[in-house]
Amino acid sequence: MTQHEPRTIPQPISKLLAGLPVQLPEEDPVIERVSFDSRRVGPGDLYVGLPGTRNHGAAFAAAAHQAGAVALLTDSDGARLAADSGLPMAVCEQLRPAMAIAATRSWGNPASQMTSFGVTGTNGKSTTVLMLASALGAAEHRVGSIGTLGFLIDGEPVEIEHSTITTPESPDLQAIFATFAADGVDALAMEVSSHALELDRVGGVRFDVVGFTNLGRDHLDFHRTMDAYYHAKAKLFTPDHARRAVINADDQYGRALLAQASELGVPAVSVGMGDDCDYRVTSWHPHAQGSIFTLLHDGRSIEAEICLPGEYNVRNAATALAMIDQAGFDVAAVLPGLATAVIPGRMQPVRLDGEEAPHVYVDFAHTPQAIASALSAFGHPGFKDRRVIAVFGAGGDRDPDKRPLMGQAGVAGADLVVVTDDNPRSEDPAAIRAQILAGARAAVAAAVPGSHESQVEILDGGDRASAIEQALRLAHRDDVVVILGKGHEHTQQLADRTIDFDDLLVAHDRWKQINETPGAPS
Repeated sequence: MTQHEPRTIPQPISKLLAGLPVQLPEEDPVIERVSFDSRRVGPGDLYVGLPGTRNHGAAFAAAAHQAGAVALLTDSDGARLAADSGLPMAVCEQLRPAMAIAATRSWGNPASQMTSFGVTGTNGKSTTVLMLASALGAAEHRVGSIGTLGFLIDGEPVEIEHSTITTPESPDLQAIFATFAADGVDALAMEVSSHALELDRVGGVRFDVVGFTNLGRDHLDFHRTMDAYYHAKAKLFTPDHARRAVINADDQYGRALLAQASELGVPAVSVGMGDDCDYRVTSWHPHAQGSIFTLLHDGRSIEAEICLPGEYNVRNAATALAMIDQAGFDVAAVLPGLATAVIPGRMQPVRLDGEEAPHVYVDFAHTPQAIASALSAFGHPGFKDRRVIAVFGAGGDRDPDKRPLMGQAGVAGADLVVVTDDNPRSEDPAAIRAQILAGARAAVAAAVPGSHESQVEILDGGDRASAIEQALRLAHRDDVVVILGKGHEHTQQLADRTIDFDDLLVAHDRWKQINETPGAPS
C-alpha cells in the first residue's frame, strides 16, 4: 500500500503534446491520463490508437469514447479508421515516442524524483538489477525494482496493472514510477529490454546511470539480425536516456558502446577483467556457495563477496558496484547487501535432503551464451572433482537457429547433457529437442578424441519433469545438476494450455520420490 495514491497532472492536450511532431485538434480538452488499451480507458483519458499486427487500436476509438476518453492520439491510418468516433484527434506518425512523452508529462516525470539505474544486455539484467536493489537497500535506501521478476519495493512485490512483464508500455511504466515515488522510493533499478528500446517504452526516461552486461544471440525472432539487436540496445547509451554509463569492456559490443558514448558525449566508464578497465576485477575465487572478488578503481581496492557462483556473476556484481559508485553512493555501505543478494531463478541453489544429494541449481539461462556462462561457473578448479549434469531445452515459436548452438554450449560445459522441453508452445516438443540434440551430438563428433567434449554423454530426457528426475537419478553425491531455461517461472506453456511447473519444486518432489523408491541412492 502506498503512502499516498499517485495522481496524474490534468492538463490540456496542447500542453501535453507541446513540441512534438503532432497535428493537434481544434478543440483543446483537458487530459486526465494517457491510455493505450480501450478496455482500460477511464473518464478524461487520452486514448492512443496504436497500429497492431492484427488490428489497429484506432478501430476501438468509439468504444474508448463511450468509456470516457476525451481525445484520440493516433497515426494517419488510425485517423481514417476513427473518423466517426466523435473524438477530437491528434495525429502523429511517430506515435510511440509521442505516447511515451505524453505519459511522462501526465504523471509529472516521477522517475526524476529518484536516483535511477537502467540495465540492459542479453544476460545478467535481472541479476544485476536485484544486486543493485539488495546493495542499495543495505545502505538504507528505499528501492523500487522493475524487470522479469516483477515490480518490487524493498524486495516485496507490488501489484500493479500492467501490459508486459520485463518493461511495460510507457503509460504503465510511468504509472509504476509514480506508485514508487508515492511510496517514498528514492532509488530505482530496472531492466531495459531491447524490445522496450525499439518500441520506445522508455521514451521520456533519462537514467542517472545505465549499465551494459553483454550481448549474445537472442530475440532474433523480433530483431532479425544481431546488428539490429545491438542497435536497439545502443539506444540506451545516448543523451536521451543516460546521464552516465557503465559498460562491460570485455564484450566486443561493449567496446563499441564505449566508442558511441564518447562520440555522443555520454560520460562512460568501463568494467571488466581487462587491464585497461576503469573498474577492474583483479582476482576472484569461489567461496562457500558464491565468490569473493577484488575490484580496483582509481587506485582504490574494493573487496566484495556474493552468494552466487561463477565468473559471470562476479561480472554482474562488479557492474552493480561500478554503477552505484558512479551514482555517487557510498560503496562500502552497500557491500553487506551485495553479499546477501539471492536472485530467484538465477543460479538459485536447491537444497535437497540427505547425505547423498547432489548440488542442484536452477537458472534462467536460455541462450547459447547464457548456457555457456552458467556451466562455466563449475569449470573453476574449486569444482574440479564434481561431474556437471546440465538439463535444458529451448522455447517453441522462438529463434530456432539458436537450438543447435545451445546443444553445443551444453557439451562444452557439462559432462552429461539431458535435453528436455522448455516452453514448447505450438511446436512439437520432440522436434525442438531433436534440433538441440543434433547440435550436441555434432559437437561430440567433431571433438578431438580424448578431450572433454568427446566424452560428454547426451540423453533425450523427454518431458521436463522426467528429465529432471533422470538427471537426479544419475547424479552422484557432490555432483552438480544445473536445471536451465525457466529459472523463476512457475508455469510451462504447452500447445493447448499453460500448466503449473516450477523447476525448484519439481526437483524437490522427484528427489523425494527417488528416495522413497527401492534401490534409491544410499
